[in-house]
Formats: sequence, structure tokens, C-alpha cells
Amino acid sequence: MGKIEKWAFLQLTDNMKQIHKIILIVCLLAFSYGAKAQQDAMYTQYMFNTLAINPAYAGSRNVTSATALFRNQWTGIDGAPKTGTLTLDAPILDKRIGVGLQIFSDKLGVTQTTGAVISGAYRIRMNEGTLAFGLQGNINQFRADYNSVNLTTNNFDPAFAYNVNKVLFNFGTGVYYNSDKFFIGLSVQDIVKNRLTDYTSNNSDFRNTQVMHVFFSSGYVFTLSDDFKFKPSFLVKGVKGAPIEGDLNATLWIKDIVGIGAQYRTSADVAGLIEIQASPQIRIGYSYDYSTTALKSFNSGSHEIMLRYEFGFSSGKILSPRYF
Repeated sequence: MGKIEKWAFLQLTDNMKQIHKIILIVCLLAFSYGAKAQQDAMYTQYMFNTLAINPAYAGSRNVTSATALFRNQWTGIDGAPKTGTLTLDAPILDKRIGVGLQIFSDKLGVTQTTGAVISGAYRIRMNEGTLAFGLQGNINQFRADYNSVNLTTNNFDPAFAYNVNKVLFNFGTGVYYNSDKFFIGLSVQDIVKNRLTDYTSNNSDFRNTQVMHVFFSSGYVFTLSDDFKFKPSFLVKGVKGAPIEGDLNATLWIKDIVGIGAQYRTSADVAGLIEIQASPQIRIGYSYDYSTTALKSFNSGSHEIMLRYEFGFSSGKILSPRYF
């Protein structure tokens, strides 16, 4: 997504501060998503929202777990992405099966995608951990209010003449292995090439489509002492027509209560993260991203808040910390 950001916003003149032009550029970003950029929502705290990228994660924490996350990207730019998601997953049938549900809303410029995802995973217990194979099915409503865009010209542009309101079905699959201190996962989403827009001209086809996303992630926890643990992790994202993007994270956990970390996202952002294990059931996370592209002149950063709650703790029962 970094290349599109750079291309779009460097086209602006000294009139950048005019709100209607900013809205237009963000809209163009959304319109060109299918060919050049990641369409699915991105998260800095992906390690706490893994169900959103890999259905095989369902039930991997061995308790019923609910996670809420909200992301406000590129603060200060009108029409910038805003994403909210709520996930719930649990192990069932003697923990051999994991089930999950995700509800989400992703808004960018004049476009908005809302939907729900149902995930299932078959889990195989191994000596040190669990190997899981997952499937997911999702239903999305994609809306684009192109009529609301002020084109600042009297010329008719048919690409912005019709609004879009579509219900789309898609599916994905994944594999995930985890132990107490290690995880690795590979997943594929948006396998069906749904059309998002239908506009064509006499000479060109501008129909935007969903494209397949591939995610590969891994992480490990190193014990430095009784009080300190070091947790590096990474996520690699591949989308047809866009450069491969990588997130590299490192977090230092102090007494299994506070985690302080940093992230580098290739050609996009650097970020700081903090996590607090407020109780055995409640974890709170916050991240702040600073753009490293030309966008840094026009926004004050991206903010992300995460809250996780785990059910099923018996009175007086202590479980080992779950790092992923």
C-alpha cells in the first residue's frame, strides 16, 4: 500500500489542504485497491488478532477468547481508513475442533466494507504443541458512495456516476502450529475473484475485483530471566499486483505483566506498542504508527487499541501466560 500512498499524495498541488481534493484522492486509492494494494484491513497488533488472517488459529488459546480492536489510520486526513473488529473463538469437542466468529467494519474514503467471518479448525495434538488446519467463509457488504465525490470539474466522469452496493461471499484456508512459546502460520484469503465495481468504457475495463491475499507469520518467546522475556515475531503479506509487505516486531515482557515493543513495516511505518496483562483474563494493547512515506507530512500517525477477555477461568486456577 505504500507505493499507492506515495503516488496518490505526491500528485497533489499546494492546494493539498482543500478537503474536497483530499477526499477525492482517498477515493481514488480505494478505487484502485484491487490492482495495486492490499484490500483486507491491516493491523499493527496482528499477533492479538490472528483469527482475522488465519482461520486455523481458532481455539488455539484453549479457552473461549474474545478480542476487540479498533484502528484509526492516518489521523488528520479526511477519509482515512478506520477499522473495527470483534472476534470470538473457542475449542470444542475435547479441544479437537476450534470455532471462531469475526465481525468487522472497514471504512476508507467513500467506501465501506462490513461483514462477518465464520472459521473452523481441526486440531491435532503433538508432543510440544498443536497443529491445526482451518477453513473460513465470509459474507461482506461493499458500499461505495461515488456520487458524493466533488470532482472540482464540470466534466462528466462515468467512473463516479454510479454508487456501488454489493453483497459478496468468499472463503479462505490456513494452517497453524503453536506451542507455549512458538507459533507459525500460513493462510490464504479472498480466494474467489468477486467484482467490486462494474464500470466499463468503450475502450477500457475499470471493473475492480477482490484479489487473493497470502499471509505468513511466525514468532518465538525467549526467556532471558525469571522477570524478562523477549518475543520477536513477523508477518509477511502478499497480494497480487502489489509489493510484498513485511511487519517485523520485537516485544520485551516484564514479569509477564507489561510488554513494550516496536514494529517496522516495510515502506510504510514504524510503530511503538505497549501491552498490559491487567488480570489473568484481561489484556489491553495500544500501538502508535508513524508514517515513513510522503504521507508523514499530512497526518499525525495511526492509533490502534486492543482489548482481550478470556472466559472459563475457575476460581483460584492459574494458567501459564499465553503470548500469542
